[in-house]
Amino acid sequence: MKAAWYSKLGPAREVLELGELPRPAPQAGEVLVELHTSGVNPSDVKSRVGRPLDSKIIVPHSDGAGVIVEVGEGVPRERIGQRVWVWNGQWQRPMGTAAEYIALAQQQAVPLPAHVGFEAAACFGIPLLTALQAVRLAGDLQGRTVLVTGGGSAVGHYITQLARGRGATVLATAGSPGRREHARDAGAAHVIDYKREDVAGRVKALTSGAGVDAIIDMDFSSTAKLLPQGVLKAHGRFVCYGSNQRGDLPIDFRTALWGSLQFLFFLVYDLLPPDREAAVAEIGRLLQADALSHTIGAVFPLEQIAAAHEAVEAGEPVGNVVLRIRG
Repeated sequence: MKAAWYSKLGPAREVLELGELPRPAPQAGEVLVELHTSGVNPSDVKSRVGRPLDSKIIVPHSDGAGVIVEVGEGVPRERIGQRVWVWNGQWQRPMGTAAEYIALAQQQAVPLPAHVGFEAAACFGIPLLTALQAVRLAGDLQGRTVLVTGGGSAVGHYITQLARGRGATVLATAGSPGRREHARDAGAAHVIDYKREDVAGRVKALTSGAGVDAIIDMDFSSTAKLLPQGVLKAHGRFVCYGSNQRGDLPIDFRTALWGSLQFLFFLVYDLLPPDREAAVAEIGRLLQADALSHTIGAVFPLEQIAAAHEAVEAGEPVGNVVLRIRG
């Protein structure tokens, strides 16, 4: 099968290779998916640069979509021919979705409604699942105000839609004109230019000094610094799924304690089974109802995987970056 891989860490054009690898065979409990698309996420490019290799080669990417063409022992043959989207394709395993085929556990291949395209479906495993779990952790949002950092990002665009669907008023941050418009299109009531505006001051002004009921955050290293300025109400929830800086990060303890603030962190790759099952089921309902808008920022053929990685690293496309494997 045609595939892309790397065997050392480094810049995309220096380490990514394209060639032929053996087509995998599904083992017991697995399905073989003929991939049509592969999603390229920031975590994929970060892994290529900085995550130690635990295999001779890594076929990157965790997200993708395609059609089941074979099943292993114990999997109903009725699944052959089923359109699916996949999650955690390259999580703790070397063989991801930047290839013509992937074999993985049957529960990681989720049925895809006929009206949903493969390009959109390549955005579900990380962006949409992250967004859905974040909104679920934020609690009851009916009539509440939520600050969504990075509202124009792939994840933030979904978060904004989901929070609005739950009755929230969304304040979003975004840096470029295109991303600010993207956040507005998703339903953000107000979009704050974090590069030029005083985010805390704008939040306080927009909430009549009260602050928001919840923060759903993509960069803890920046957003935590806003807490002493009263952006989050007492007893508010701070849900976080990422940080641009790692290691020891300060939290103003007095603010957190006296405000009885709740901090909830999660890694989308490592959701507990009940959370994963609930989120996947809700995605199915939302897709059937055609209740979500999906944005594809750029599509590259598999042969241009290096360019796709560079686009993600540069942050240029507004929307998800997708590899087209076939079709």
